[in-house]
Amino acid sequence: MWKNIVFLGVFAFGSLSLFGQQTANTTLKGYAVDGYDVVAYFENNAQKGTKKFETTLDGIKYAFSSKKNLEKFKVNPTKYRPQYGGWCAYALGAKNKKVDIDPETFEIRDGKLYLFYNSWGINTYKSWKIEGAESLKIKADENWKKQP
Repeated sequence: MWKNIVFLGVFAFGSLSLFGQQTANTTLKGYAVDGYDVVAYFENNAQKGTKKFETTLDGIKYAFSSKKNLEKFKVNPTKYRPQYGGWCAYALGAKNKKVDIDPETFEIRDGKLYLFYNSWGINTYKSWKIEGAESLKIKADENWKKQP
């Protein structure tokens, strides 16, 4: 029962947090995905980027673990940018809430990067799979289009 209470609290906090009014989920320093390398995810690797290899796109900083990954991103940023502005895919689909993510909890589905909340005993990636990822993705897509 306490997990449900914490889970509801996370969703309430996520919608009221400092980041809750932003389209993109960024750190206070403006980095997407907590500074993780968005290209590395497509190699099934959650890897922290470095300031040595970074770029800014639409006011959002992206950090990469290598020059090769930075160059891949520059050629096709749309391919590598996370879905839903980097907010938790499950929360957007299930509750229409912008909730922060754990950058090490992710899925590549149909060539796109989806990120999830995973903390305090709650792993929304597991819920995403159990409750039906495809239907949650459809709902999240609809909810994302309605975001300000």
